[in-house]
Amino acid sequence: MAEAAALLTKEPAPQGVPASELPMKVYEVPLNTGPDSSSGLATAGFRTAKYLIPEWHQSNSDLYLKASVCCEQAERGRAEAKELAQCAAASAQRAQQHSVATLGRRLQDVHFWKTELQKEIEDLDAETGLLAAQQLRLERALDATEVPYTIATDNLQCRERRQPPDLVSDEVERELLKETELIRNIQELLKRTLMQAGNQMRLNRDHKEVCEMDWSDKVETYNIDDQCGRYSNQSTNIQFHPSSVKFEESASTPETWAKFSHDNIYRAERKKLASISLRALIDNILHDVSEDLRMQCAAVNEAFAKRCEELDDTKHKLEYHLKNILKEIGDQEANIAALKQAIKDKEAPMKVAQTRLYGRSFRPNVELCRDEAQFRLISETEELTESIESLKKKLLESEQFLRNLEDTRMNLEKEIAVKTNSIFIDRQKCMAHRTRYPTVLKLSGYQ
Repeated sequence: MAEAAALLTKEPAPQGVPASELPMKVYEVPLNTGPDSSSGLATAGFRTAKYLIPEWHQSNSDLYLKASVCCEQAERGRAEAKELAQCAAASAQRAQQHSVATLGRRLQDVHFWKTELQKEIEDLDAETGLLAAQQLRLERALDATEVPYTIATDNLQCRERRQPPDLVSDEVERELLKETELIRNIQELLKRTLMQAGNQMRLNRDHKEVCEMDWSDKVETYNIDDQCGRYSNQSTNIQFHPSSVKFEESASTPETWAKFSHDNIYRAERKKLASISLRALIDNILHDVSEDLRMQCAAVNEAFAKRCEELDDTKHKLEYHLKNILKEIGDQEANIAALKQAIKDKEAPMKVAQTRLYGRSFRPNVELCRDEAQFRLISETEELTESIESLKKKLLESEQFLRNLEDTRMNLEKEIAVKTNSIFIDRQKCMAHRTRYPTVLKLSGYQ
């Protein structure tokens, strides 16, 4: 220790300053080697590494200054922190209010499209119901056409039982064939329209389902955004979700979002307009079908009425001629009887004349003379013979007339029976059956 001339020491670090930052300081330590020293070797350790009074005051002054500076800095930091906190709170409040306002506007947009979709769904549902009613009318009208078709075919089959010569292709048959063809065409038209109505109803339901899915998404979105808008700083069910602060890759843009609902509503409107047009078409078809069938029914009935009048007129004429024929047959039979009697009446004069000639043929010799009496007797027999031949010829002719009259009578009676049968078929069978023809309301599908 005697040999040490100086010691290297470090100044104690002021409060708040790291010791490693203090400068190295060299202190000179005087050696206690004098003879008058009383401490000796025992006090040598207490006199090393000591501060001087000026240094102590300087160290305290430095600490005071540093403490003041730290307080000023801390005060400024507190003020800045308070201002920053106030700004952050105001910014957070403004951001939250802006978010709430944005969510409110978004709720209005969602509510608008939700209302439009709901209206479109209700319109489509109502339109589908109206179209279903028209489809039911079509089915009823199609079922109602079976009765007229059965009546028309039955009329044609009944009229096939007419007897010649009444088995003719008359106006009634042409109108009946036209009626059956019309009914078949109407049935095909109604079947095609039924298929079209079914397809349109399916399209309506499909687009209604699309709109309902969009509407359901809008309702769920509205509830979510409404709940999000109700969250506040005092809510108990809020928590951190760091992973939610990002945009989904599949997320839509406001433009595509609005276009999606707009396209759904547009397509639904198109289907609704198509359904309305189809309903109007069905109504026109049913109206035209019922009118056409009733007009054709009236034409057939008119043809039947005219034909029955013709048959009645013909039958009356035949009966009139039959009456005349029967009268003529009676007269002819009386004429034949008179002719036979006339021929029989000529037998006695012929016998007398021939007997006279026979008796005079026995006159003797020259008395057998061709006198006037002889000539007269011969002339008488010739006249009687000629008269008898004429009467016989007339008798044969009259008998032939009678046979012709009988044949005509038979033909007339047969023809009257044919006409009676035709009238029975047309009037009692066909026209009576046609009274069951459906009404216009039933053909229009209302019953």
